[in-house]
Amino acid sequence: MRGGGRDGAPGGRESGARRPGRAGRPRATVAPGGTTRTLPHERALVRVLPPLLLVAGICFDMLTPPEFSASPLFAAAPLITAPFFRLRTTVATAAVSCAAVLALRLNQQGNRADVQVITEFLTMLTVGVLAVVINRVVRRGDARLASARSIAEAAQRAVLPQPDPRIGGLDIAARYEAAEADAFIGGDLYAVQDTPHGVRLVVGDVRGKGMGAVAAVAVVIGAFREAAEQEATLEAVAQRLERALAREGTRRDGLDAFEGFTTAVLVEIPRGDEGTVRIINRGHPEPLLLRPDGRLCVLAPTEPALPLGMGELGTWPDRADQSPFPPGSTLLLYTDGLSEARDEDGEFYVPATRLGGRIFPGPAGPDALLATLVDEVRRHTGGGATDDLAMLAVRRPVTVGD
Repeated sequence: MRGGGRDGAPGGRESGARRPGRAGRPRATVAPGGTTRTLPHERALVRVLPPLLLVAGICFDMLTPPEFSASPLFAAAPLITAPFFRLRTTVATAAVSCAAVLALRLNQQGNRADVQVITEFLTMLTVGVLAVVINRVVRRGDARLASARSIAEAAQRAVLPQPDPRIGGLDIAARYEAAEADAFIGGDLYAVQDTPHGVRLVVGDVRGKGMGAVAAVAVVIGAFREAAEQEATLEAVAQRLERALAREGTRRDGLDAFEGFTTAVLVEIPRGDEGTVRIINRGHPEPLLLRPDGRLCVLAPTEPALPLGMGELGTWPDRADQSPFPPGSTLLLYTDGLSEARDEDGEFYVPATRLGGRIFPGPAGPDALLATLVDEVRRHTGGGATDDLAMLAVRRPVTVGD
């Protein structure tokens, strides 16, 4: 067991000052989870546009000679209504358009239904039927999307359940932000387990995208939960994960069978120990320790190690670094979706720089910390994040006598 610090600070590099970060200009309004939110003025425009088109068409036909026709305006009204409103609103708009065209043309032709009047009416009737069909297709698509979202949410809760806010006497908060709109899970992972050996945690990032990455996430988390309970040391837990990924690799074809890997940080906060944390870093971004006075410590590994799943390239054993974790401090684990987030000028978001000197006190501190990071990353990237983001924050509360 060796000290995990460097640059003269036990357990890591300390950063006491905060360099002002550069935030990119927001390009869009983004809802939690990365989806684009419709702005209020856009919603208002969609609501008033169909009646405005109908009124404009009526005025145009009444104020211009018979040679001019407002049929395009009448046709546009139900087509715009179809994807945004209910069926009855679409039918009503189509009916008003047909009635307006028929009434205006009959009035101009002296109540004679000639070929032109019949043609324009049949055209509007066809457009109205088409609008109804579009409305039904859009509604069915919305229903399928809602079903897919509910399935994705269920899968997320099964694979990445939200941890309890209090585990093993520690305050816990977790956050997963998918880069792709309407996506819920991907290749990032986290897990917290209260074991006989202490509270053990893992945050990782599986190589690749899609269902293959999700399957690997399930393998890693399943192996971690089992090993965290059974293995006496954190090093043995890391080796169990290595073997689990090796077995998974033999079942995968193509490039993933040879190059699949997972960067990960494994953490153990020993039971009954009021001041230390043990960390194994397998090629993952370095955890940050936020002290109660605002000082920030980067918990860099003593020796770099290969990601999980690449054990065949090196035979050296895992060795956990031990660092101070005093009461009131918060440990932040995250994936590269945080540290590699860029603004429109290509500048990275640097969490160690942004968080230095800031304090997030109390039991709600971990959750407030993660919420702040999510908001700042959205502003920094303008809502254009290109990678998933998983974060886990653990705070050791201050007890009586500390």
